[in-house]
Amino acid sequence: MPTPQIRADVAAARDGDDEAFKRLVEATYSDIFMVAARLTRNHHDALDVVQEAYFRAYRGLIDFRSEARFSTWMHRITVNCANTLLARRSRYRYDQIQQDFVDLNGDYYPERRLDDTEISAEVQNALDDLPANLRAVVVLSDVFDLAHAEIAKQLGISATAVKVRLHRGRKRMRLAVQASREIDESIITGGNSYGASHAV
Repeated sequence: MPTPQIRADVAAARDGDDEAFKRLVEATYSDIFMVAARLTRNHHDALDVVQEAYFRAYRGLIDFRSEARFSTWMHRITVNCANTLLARRSRYRYDQIQQDFVDLNGDYYPERRLDDTEISAEVQNALDDLPANLRAVVVLSDVFDLAHAEIAKQLGISATAVKVRLHRGRKRMRLAVQASREIDESIITGGNSYGASHAV
């Protein structure tokens, strides 16, 4: 539920109080920037998305439903802005994945480590390499811990589509991380073999 201060600031901002809207921006900026950064994979693009998102929010406050969460509304606007930017730059593409989600029988699940305080380079690379439609679902679910129904509402898709995209996104991430680790291990093993052969 929105806090009393958020509700008060939303009401004041709808009445034209710019200071109240400034407080709303300050209260949500870090999360909104993180959404934008994870979706665009570019700092400058993320700044553009955030600026556009708050501009749209300012203009659209009249349509904001008071019973909704302002942060959730901002997430939805941010995702839309990011997708618009990605489409405009010809980065947005839909991935055709034929196989359903499968368990790789491994103990590594990248979605369990997608938090905003610690994320490994290999996981970040795997996330960055996802198509935008899969990446959006993974970010909203595994970074911001949103329920499937809420993600569906934000992205304008069905809850079933959310589940499918989440499973596909996680599968692709696991495969990418697994491949990265196998390459690293082969390099290390090869280096050790070379060293051993030249040690005598």
